[in-house]
Order: sequence, then structure tokens, then C-alpha cells
Amino acid sequence: MDRHQRVVAQVASKVKEYFTRKESFRIAHGSTNSTRPSLKKRVVDISELKNVLKVDTTTKTALVEPNVPMDRLVEATLPHGLVPPVVMEFPGITAGGGYAGTAGESSSFRYGFFDRTINSVEMVLADGEVVKASEKENEDLFRGAAGAVGTLGVATLIELQLIKAKKFVKTTYYPTTSVSHAVQEVRKQTEAPKNDYVDGILFSKGHGAIITGEMTDEIPSSHKPQTFSNPWDPWFYLHVEARTKSASEPIVEYIPLAEYMFRYDRGGFWVGRSAFTYMNFPFNKYTRWFLDDFCHTRMLYRALHASGESKRYVVQDMALPYPNAEKFIDYTDESFGIWPLWLCPLKQSPQPTMHPHTKGDLKDDQMLNIGLWGFGPKDHTQFLKKNRDLENKLGELGGMKWLYAHTYYSDADFWKQFDRSWHEQLRTKYRATTLPDVHEKVHVDIEKLEALAKDDWGLKLRSVWPLGGFWGIWKSIQSGDWRIPKKSTWRWRQ
Repeated sequence: MDRHQRVVAQVASKVKEYFTRKESFRIAHGSTNSTRPSLKKRVVDISELKNVLKVDTTTKTALVEPNVPMDRLVEATLPHGLVPPVVMEFPGITAGGGYAGTAGESSSFRYGFFDRTINSVEMVLADGEVVKASEKENEDLFRGAAGAVGTLGVATLIELQLIKAKKFVKTTYYPTTSVSHAVQEVRKQTEAPKNDYVDGILFSKGHGAIITGEMTDEIPSSHKPQTFSNPWDPWFYLHVEARTKSASEPIVEYIPLAEYMFRYDRGGFWVGRSAFTYMNFPFNKYTRWFLDDFCHTRMLYRALHASGESKRYVVQDMALPYPNAEKFIDYTDESFGIWPLWLCPLKQSPQPTMHPHTKGDLKDDQMLNIGLWGFGPKDHTQFLKKNRDLENKLGELGGMKWLYAHTYYSDADFWKQFDRSWHEQLRTKYRATTLPDVHEKVHVDIEKLEALAKDDWGLKLRSVWPLGGFWGIWKSIQSGDWRIPKKSTWRWRQ
């Protein structure tokens, strides 16, 4: 804690300097799972805040700094027989990112977004004051900063809830034969008390699988643990596709708990396949084994940013009311033709909130997240039009997008979705008006980026195939992130 307090004091001092000069700033975390382009100039570096400070088995809580990634968090809690209720599927997503952004996964139908499993947050406000926020202290800041992408202050310490962990997840794949079947099945499975986890994959309109998980310490002698972290293991989505393609009945497997939590890491769901497509490289079990170091999410994100391909890659998570989910999927199929799609049921947060939510006649306690990830049009004008049309269609159907990705709304259209007066009152109360507001933080200004690109030979060269791809590979190698999975202790070892 002494080291922590020294680092926080340095961060607070730097923040106060910017406040005194009435200058806004951005946060440097050391890594990111956002796909928005980074144009950071005035920066406050909090990359040293990356430690699990305490795991308390009596209170079932963990005290963690904001840059603790999910894999390190799980490695710290599992030896105590505990695990966070919500663990994001990508090992590199951080606790601070989960609080400041919108973060949910297959247990979020039960627990809600990641921030709903947090007891308290230490924050450095925009004027450099260090405060604590919880349900009992600065409650409006505690809930208002969740999902507000750092526009109310800088989270520097988080107390997380933990639950009892078990060794395995009894995983059941329910085959589906239509979009409506899949939507109905996913809602049905969230109502089953036995399920700890629920999500789904749509491989096409006619083939999908709803996936449920029950934590257990027992595994039948007729089953062997199925893993997904080793180079010769299958990518999870390909495994599920093969197991359910000709199935008419549910299929059961037993997956070690951490292997289940990070089952989508290799291949980044299925985004990693796009790298093979871009490089015109064969895609089979041998090439996936050979290039395994490059196929984990940390490396994929590094390469996506460095290559410049994020400018034309659609990476969007969108939460829809259940009645309109099928209509939206019909639209994305016709407009983008991107498959597979991810389905993830989400328990909504109380309003007002900066998380996706339903309103009016479509108000519900749950939404269905649809993950749309794949190449968009190469032409920038067409890419922008497609994305704006997507945002408009989402609005028509009562849905909302997560704000980690490319966001093109005008200021007025953006704030139609949220309670602007509530958010601005919080910014005034906590002296955060010198910071960028949420729209400023998440809006992608295509014209500004293209103007910068005209004067940047590096960006021009990276737009030429396959130079951007090779540059992305080189930068990801330089990062050293390929070493991390090799040393991960969460991986199952017989």
C-alpha cells in the first residue's frame, strides 16, 4: 500500500497541474482493448498501477489496481478457491477498463456488467483530489463513473467481490436451427437457476449454438477435460461449430474453470481468422499451431492497431431488446454479411447509466448483446456510411452500442441515448469539466484522421497491402506479449 500511495500521489500531482492550467488530458494505461484510434497528447501515465494488493478470503474480496488484467486477477484468486463473478473473456482486459468502460460476459445475465461486482473505487478527481466512491460514499460518482470512460476522474484502486470457485464448468451446447430459435433459447437458458454462464454463437441463420455453463467440482469418468489454451487445442468457436453442425440434441463437455473463462482468447473469438484472410495465408489446424503465438488477443489487438486495419474493421458490440434482435440480425446479414455473431444476455444496470439500456415500451431487465466483428468496406466513405447506417438502425430498434469501439454519432444523436443533464451535473459537482466529455472521448473524427494521414508517410505506407500487416506483426513481436500465455499459471495442467 505504501508503494501504491506513492504512485497515486504522483498521478494526483500530475492531474492537478493540468487542472491548474485548465488543460484536458488522457490516460495512458500501457495497453488497450479499445479499437478507437489513439491521438493522445497531454497524458497522465498510470501504467505502474498493475498489482493485486490483497485477496481476503474472509470477506471474499480482492483489492486490485486498475491495470490488473483478467488473467493475473484470476491467477491471484484461484489459489484461494475464489473467482470474480464476472471475468471478461479476453485475458488482457483490465479491472479499471472494466469499470470505466462497458464490460460484460457470459455470467452478466446474472450479475450485470463488471462494475456491478465492485464494492468501492479510489479515484483521482480532475482537480487532483483523491476520493473513495462506493454505495455509502460519493454514491453518485461511484455509479456515474461506471461506463463513463474516465470523464469523471481516474480510478486508481478497486475493491472487487469474489465468489466460490469450482474446478470445472459443465458446458452444454444447445444446437439451434434459426435466428428466432437461438434468441428464444438464450432467453430460456438465463431463466434456469442451475446456469452460471450463458452465451451463444450464430454461425449462420440456419446454424447456431447456445452455450451454458454450470460450475462443478465433479467430472464423470467417461469425460476428459477439454482445453483451449494449448497450441494444438482447437479454437473454441471452431470446436463448437464442429460439435453442433449435425447435432440435434445438446452436447455436454467439461472444461476447467479458467480455460472456460478465457476460451475465446485464441483467435479473439473468430477475429483472428481475418489476419489469415488479410495475408492470404492458409487457415487450418497446422497453420494455427504454427502461428499460435500471434493468435492470442493481446497480440491480435497490437497488430490491429499498428497495421492501421482498425480503420476499416467492424468491431461492434450492440445490445438489443429481445423482441428486435432477429430484425437486427437480418439487417446485419444483408448490410455486412458478417458471420459468426456472438450472443450474450446482459442484466441491465439501473438508470441513469452510461451503459446500454432499453427505454419506453421496450424497457426490460435484460438485453441481448450481439457482437459484430469483421472486415467492412475498404473505401472510407462507404465504411463511414455503413457504420452510420448501423447506428441509425440500432436506434430504430431500441438498441445501443458499447463505447469501446468506433463511434460516429453526432453530438446531438449521441446524447439522445443518455441523460446528458445527469452526466453534466456530475461533471460540474466533481470539477471534471476540464476533461473531455464522453462523446469527445469516443467519437471518431474521420476527416481529422484522414487529414493527418495525408501528412504521415508511415500511415500512407501502412495502407498499402501487405505492408500494414507486416508492420502490425513486427510491432506485436516487439511488445513481447507473445510470451505471456506461455507463462500463464491459469492454464490447465493435468
